[in-house]
Amino acid sequence: MDPNLIHIGSVVHAELQKQHRTVNWLAEQLGILRPNCYRLLHASSLHTDTLLQISVVLRRDFFREYSHVLEKNINN
Repeated sequence: MDPNLIHIGSVVHAELQKQHRTVNWLAEQLGILRPNCYRLLHASSLHTDTLLQISVVLRRDFFREYSHVLEKNINN
């Protein structure tokens, strides 16, 4: 899988739904406005510091999405 094919915003949004959390809740946890949170969820890539914050808040390692791609590419 090409790392560019990972739409990390969609992955985060799916996890948010899985945890029955709202966008408002995530925005509050991140200390940002709701419209800015929606921008994050629609983004195909995120800055590492932002992804780290989201990982901590949602208690899920979103970097693992990229690690799986890296492992596949290294092993091929």
